[in-house]
Amino acid sequence: MGAFNAMMALSGMIDTDVIENEKLARHTSYRIGGKADLFVTCHSYHSLRRTIEVLARERVPWVIIGKGSNLLVADAGYRGAVITLGSEFSRFVVGEDGCTITVGAGAILARLVNEALSRELTGLEFAVGIPGTVGGAISMNAGSRTEWIGSLVRDVVTYKPGEGIRHYPGEQIAWGYRHCGLPHDEIVLEVTLELGQATKDDIRARMERALTRRRRTQPLGVPSCGSVFKNPPDRAVGAMIEECGLKGFCQGGAEVSSVHANFIVNKGAATAADVEAVIRHVHAKVRETYGVELQPEVKFLGF
Repeated sequence: MGAFNAMMALSGMIDTDVIENEKLARHTSYRIGGKADLFVTCHSYHSLRRTIEVLARERVPWVIIGKGSNLLVADAGYRGAVITLGSEFSRFVVGEDGCTITVGAGAILARLVNEALSRELTGLEFAVGIPGTVGGAISMNAGSRTEWIGSLVRDVVTYKPGEGIRHYPGEQIAWGYRHCGLPHDEIVLEVTLELGQATKDDIRARMERALTRRRRTQPLGVPSCGSVFKNPPDRAVGAMIEECGLKGFCQGGAEVSSVHANFIVNKGAATAADVEAVIRHVHAKVRETYGVELQPEVKFLGF
């Protein structure tokens, strides 16, 4: 039993691509991370279901990731299978009403934003410049402090391993700042969003304002995972970190960004240990200064 047997079973399966000992640094926006025993791309629901059945049978731990834009992978990698969603999960379907879009969890969020623009549908402008997949955006309720994707959700389809497909109306899901109330043991497969109508010029103008603000306030050209910590209630965590004098603080190749203190950037040769050390230092300093226990927004794999 184990990864080898799982590899043999998965390698001949339809709609499934599997790679052994894949470097996860290739699949994270941090460009950091060791190898996964198996890296599996499932291009259909049947493939996903069978893959998880094989991994369960062989007792191989597994995790689903999107584009790794909110993920720090340990230098030692992950002893198990990393699963991503492929072609069937990247489709868009516009509803007959012209105001709803059903989109697969594997679709790139930026492509969804542009698709909405091309169809003169408004509501997603806040998401311009946010990396990652739609499934990842749903699972963490991505957005700004005041706008998030959960407010647009009409319904979500998930897969619960061992049980099957489940449907959730959007209003029955508890949404909050960086919070989605879907069960953690279920995999988002697709979501239907309810948008409004506006002219392309109006939508484009709002997108440009949002993107200009991001470019001005975030280190977009440097590898990072986006915001590292969630904002405490009524506080801006970036300002708190900056007031602690931590902008520019370094450990190895990891640095607290001089543009936005809630971004820890990879200057080119950072290890996961470097990033973890900076996160711990920032957390301790903010706790010492403000008595606030910061909660991480970044996800950790392999630690």
